[in-house]
Amino acid sequence: MSHVFPRHTKFELPTAVAGEGVYLTDSNGKHYLDASGGAAVSCLGHGDVEVIAAIKAQLDKLEFAHTAFFTSEPAETLASTLIANAPGDLDRVYFVSGGSEAIEAALKLARQYFLEIGQPSRHRIIARRQSYHGNTLGALATGGNEWRRQPFAPLLIDTTHIAPCYAYRGQQAEESEFAYGQRMAEELKAEIERLGADYVMAFVAETVVGATLGAVPAAAGYFTRIREICDEYGVLLILDEVMCGMGRTGSLFAFEQEGIEADIVTIAKGLGGGYQPIGATLCTSTIYEAIANGSEFFQHGHTYLGHPVACAAADAVVNAILNRGLLAQVNAQGEKIQNALRQEFGERPYIGDIRGRGLFIGIELVTDKASKAPFDPALALHKQLKKITLEQGLICYPMGGTVDGKQGDHVLLAPPFIFEDKHIDELLSKLDRSFAELNF
Repeated sequence: MSHVFPRHTKFELPTAVAGEGVYLTDSNGKHYLDASGGAAVSCLGHGDVEVIAAIKAQLDKLEFAHTAFFTSEPAETLASTLIANAPGDLDRVYFVSGGSEAIEAALKLARQYFLEIGQPSRHRIIARRQSYHGNTLGALATGGNEWRRQPFAPLLIDTTHIAPCYAYRGQQAEESEFAYGQRMAEELKAEIERLGADYVMAFVAETVVGATLGAVPAAAGYFTRIREICDEYGVLLILDEVMCGMGRTGSLFAFEQEGIEADIVTIAKGLGGGYQPIGATLCTSTIYEAIANGSEFFQHGHTYLGHPVACAAADAVVNAILNRGLLAQVNAQGEKIQNALRQEFGERPYIGDIRGRGLFIGIELVTDKASKAPFDPALALHKQLKKITLEQGLICYPMGGTVDGKQGDHVLLAPPFIFEDKHIDELLSKLDRSFAELNF
């Protein structure tokens, strides 16, 4: 009898015992193609020799030193690696243990920044509906994932949400993609003015929306206008790249492709590639110096900040991404997968949209291609699909509530960056068999 508290008390999970490349193996010897990297985590695949060696080498030297007393060589090295490859004026890195912690740090950092510069009224957070920013209370309050928020609503701070930039469902027939993106961005301006500009602290957005919408990039020009609006009203732009960053979309930071700069960026998942729990909050020199020249300390902290072994692992992961040609691989294989998915499934009546960027791909399911009507939530297609794909030896990331938090189903694919053509064929075959078993 297990004493582990599982995510779902009635769903019996296989026991993972080994991993190699793009495959995981359970205790019965069954192999699974890891086509979502867990939750867009395993960017290098499983069993990477160089990353494992980096972890072992660090353990031989130092396993832990509390950051109230010491910095460490791995933390300093990883911070330098990230900043050397980060766009714009990002200058400092605050290491945590995962994505939710990174968002919590970002929110508290934004608040303290405004206290330091004498604008204490700024505390309001604006984010987007159908977003996900983590499961701790501040992160959950910021996110727009309604089914996750609802049970804990009485515990959440007051935030507001504007519409996502979700062209598949929001762009009007006569409207260009650019015009649609500008219209969506203007919602931020309207919300800032409604709340009062002197009260708004930050706008938080996933650069490419992940689990809640299913790999949705913004319309061209959207983030350019968002940046302009934030600058106009003195609002900080916090970009959540916990899922879409660290090479997942074909550049180390996803916002590089938007041609903008961010004030604060959060990363995790692919930062450690699953080899160690780690996340990070990056900020500009302006934000850092406001604290350094003011109260002199960030009023925040966790025990495992800047963990030496986690930082050593992450530095090995980031260097692998940068030095093994994996960003080019992400772009090339991502294009191949999207083309293959469209060719194989694009004309099927239940496939509404195939979208994404790099190796971050979403497939949205609909009852009718013309109307884009979602399936009845009672069918729980995403739950069906998760069970069926596991039986088929495929790990993907199905989710429900795509449209409004209640209706809609999609599948998220986020395979390791080492995915080869033969793995694409296997993915298509297993998806095909899984779709065939769905009870529509």
